[in-house]
Amino acid sequence: MTDRPPRRPGRTLTARAVLVTCAVALVSVLVTAVLAVPLAVRTAERQAQDALAAQARLTAEVLRFRLSRGRPADEERLLRLLANQGIDAYLIGAGRVDRPGLPRQVVERIAAGRNVSGRRIVDGRPALVEGRALAGGNGVVLTRPRATGLWRQVIPGLWLPLLAGLAAGVVAGSLLARRLARPIRQAATAAARLSAGDRAVRVPVEPPEEVAELAYALNGLAAALATSEGRQREFLLSVSHELRTPLTAVRGYAEALADGVLGPAEAERTGRIVLAEAEHLDRLVSDLLALARLEAADFPLDPVPVDLVELVGAAAGTWGGRCAAVGLELRVETPDRPVPAYTDPGRIRQVVDGLLENALRVVPPGAPVVLAVRPTGPGPTDGGGPVDGGGMTDGSGMTGGGVVEVRDGGPGFTDDDLAVAFERGALHQRYRGIRKVGSGLGLALAAGLVRRLGGTITAGHAPEGGAAFTVELPGIPYRIRTPA
Repeated sequence: MTDRPPRRPGRTLTARAVLVTCAVALVSVLVTAVLAVPLAVRTAERQAQDALAAQARLTAEVLRFRLSRGRPADEERLLRLLANQGIDAYLIGAGRVDRPGLPRQVVERIAAGRNVSGRRIVDGRPALVEGRALAGGNGVVLTRPRATGLWRQVIPGLWLPLLAGLAAGVVAGSLLARRLARPIRQAATAAARLSAGDRAVRVPVEPPEEVAELAYALNGLAAALATSEGRQREFLLSVSHELRTPLTAVRGYAEALADGVLGPAEAERTGRIVLAEAEHLDRLVSDLLALARLEAADFPLDPVPVDLVELVGAAAGTWGGRCAAVGLELRVETPDRPVPAYTDPGRIRQVVDGLLENALRVVPPGAPVVLAVRPTGPGPTDGGGPVDGGGMTDGSGMTGGGVVEVRDGGPGFTDDDLAVAFERGALHQRYRGIRKVGSGLGLALAAGLVRRLGGTITAGHAPEGGAAFTVELPGIPYRIRTPA
């Protein structure tokens, strides 16, 4: 187990969520200010322009008939009232303005009898201008300085929203991080308990969907580990039982020989029994080693062009006598021409021998055992020779594969058995004490060998009433399969 790195401040999910939410709050406040302040400035100027226009209309109505008569007291009061409101009034009589500062274009426009409204430079400063023309080249122009420095006025007021945004970001980030981190911490705790060997741990499934998927994955992993370890325990128990049986026999006969209980007449028989049990032990150990090495990339394989008819014939010659000795009928079904395949003959013979040994163990006397071969593709009809890559051909350049079948008239399998037939120890555990069973290694080893050789192996129901194992092998050179 690797050591857990120390927790670094600022790298936790909580800290990052708080930082992100604070940054979002700050950006939101600033963006709002950037968009809102110009809008507020334009709105304020428009309102000031409208108010100045209303003042200009009122002033024009008052002065309409009095500009030619001078400045009466009510006019003076009106002009002072405007000045108190920050409004400068310019009176135009006969095309002349009463004091300097007003742009000439404004004076000329009023003298021409046209009104003026907008922004102008008055007396060297930007101002809002509203002019109303009167009869005879007379008129009045009201000006008000434009508001400046609004940004400087607004920015100090942003501190309160910024602080409020930061506070909201901290609160929202903390709540969000706690909500997001809780299922992750639960998953981490569950993973730690799994690594410590607790297979009963489960993670509660809760939204959002990604968290639920993580919980489902961890729960599935825990269930798979529990199942796998349970099968391993069952497998080890069955293997230990298989190892203990021949060891008990060897030990018993060895003690008998050491104590002198067995006489010279029984020594030969005892030696044969001990040798048979030792061979049994050797097969078990060899199967265990082969299973352990099967998934290694350096597992020795030597694929070459093979005639499956010849290979099966050799196997039948070896197993014919053993079948006859226990009252079984060994039938061989082969075509009248070679069946080419590209495989390791030693490993395939190991598979065939293992399947036949299983059949001899469970098939009752008088029942058949069938060893069959058939092609899966075009093959040679006149004794084809090797082609590039080591395959076999019929002269047309086409290569074929082959199928080897081992069928029997024994008790066979149920449909449930077929689903676990090639799992280590599965059938041994299921039928131990019910019928004769092996160590539970042979079928798993056969499946692994066939898979590594690029073929497939399946279990099914035989027409003879028992089990049928079908091994399909490639007929052309292939890339040897290695573990992922």
